[in-house]
Amino acid sequence: MKKIGRSIIAAVTITACSFLLPVESFAGNGCGGASWYALRSKTASGERMNPAILTAAHRSLAFGTKVKVTNRNNGRTVVVRINDRGPFIRGRVIDLSRAAAQNIGMVSSGTAKVCYQVIS
Repeated sequence: MKKIGRSIIAAVTITACSFLLPVESFAGNGCGGASWYALRSKTASGERMNPAILTAAHRSLAFGTKVKVTNRNNGRTVVVRINDRGPFIRGRVIDLSRAAAQNIGMVSSGTAKVCYQVIS
């Protein structure tokens, strides 16, 4: 009976992992709203937020991940490094530093529709 129970647990674990892996890889690309912020507080990664460097906040991508962000309104792109968590507003997928937002032309509007793609 113990062998059967362990086999069932192993099968359930393998099945659960097969469902989770595609979701994790899906987090690498997406589209949605973006906003920008220029605080000088510490980020979730522990480094001080610097609005003059090309960084961003994402809910689940690993710190240090490089992401190409494209403004869907004008086609301009920027590569940022994930160093913080967020955004925490429905419909938004990424928060950019002021410098990154300036590169893709969204500082004056405050928000933009973007697509992002993990590059490393």
